[in-house]
Amino acid sequence: RVEAEREPKPSTYGAGLARRFPWRTAGDAGAASGSCWDSAGQGVTPRAPLWRSAPKARMEGKGRGVEFYVSQCLSLASFLLLVIFLGILAVKMIGTGWLDRTEESFNLLPVDCDKGTDDFCQAQQKEIIMNMLHELYNYLSIQAGNFECGNPENLKSKCIWVSEARDHVMNVTTRSQKKFEAALEWILKSSKDLGIRLRGRDPSEAVGAVEDVVCLESAHPQMGLGCRFRRAVITAIMNLFLFFWGLLTLWGILIFFKYRWRKMAEEEQAMYEMVKKIIGVVQEHYKEWERNMERYPYVGILHVRDSLIPPQSRKKMKRVWDRAVDFLASNESRIQTESHRVAGEDMLVWRWTQPSYLSDSEH
Repeated sequence: RVEAEREPKPSTYGAGLARRFPWRTAGDAGAASGSCWDSAGQGVTPRAPLWRSAPKARMEGKGRGVEFYVSQCLSLASFLLLVIFLGILAVKMIGTGWLDRTEESFNLLPVDCDKGTDDFCQAQQKEIIMNMLHELYNYLSIQAGNFECGNPENLKSKCIWVSEARDHVMNVTTRSQKKFEAALEWILKSSKDLGIRLRGRDPSEAVGAVEDVVCLESAHPQMGLGCRFRRAVITAIMNLFLFFWGLLTLWGILIFFKYRWRKMAEEEQAMYEMVKKIIGVVQEHYKEWERNMERYPYVGILHVRDSLIPPQSRKKMKRVWDRAVDFLASNESRIQTESHRVAGEDMLVWRWTQPSYLSDSEH
């Protein structure tokens, strides 16, 4: 009875197989349960189906073991990555600050390069001076640009007082006054154009020492685009105005010379006409003297002038008359200029020197 109670019941066994293999039909499950019960009539349980299902169980157990180890490895790798990330974050937050404090403490070490002559100190001094010159150049160029572009700060000149420039550079660069004076000394000794002009009390004289510097001026004003455009337009208009003014001046000079040349030509022609008239008057007077119609063989120069030029034209014709007199004195051999006393006064006279018969033959 005990053994019979230990044997599985057919219905229970078949139901378990049906639950275990749901794809089998109900008929297959019943057949399986019946065969199993029939074979169990002698009290022996068939082992063939059990042996067929054992490898599957072992394979499923093996698959679960590989998945377990893979998941464990992935979990370990994730944990290691988390630790590495936290370490990098700690280094960035704590380690970098510690390094910065170390570097800062290193930079704060007292290094006195004011009197040092080694290469490091010389390089440091040059860098400091270059920084101050750069700041001074920017400050002066901005002030000069403001002065040129409307002067919003009401500057009296674009030459900035040396005290104002020194205070600005010292406030920006946090350097001492000696460094500023060293920068000015650098400008004086440099042969290059640094864009900074040092002015003394007399702007026309060059500055030879730092103590003589009164103001600083920028050679390259820093101006905005609008200011540059406006100045360019004004410069172009001024140049164009000067060009037209010069052209008009040249035309005026040319017109004046043409007028002068025309007047000189007219004056010269009038002088030749006057010379002909004088020769005719003197020759006619000589002929009348030969015919005993005149008392003297000569005639006064002023008498000839008064007979040829009316009183209202004498002032206007004075230049023509003088040129005609000079021309006769130097170029006419038939008329001789003499000085005689006439009516108790010395007077210049003209005498016709050619005989009358030669004059008649010529005519």
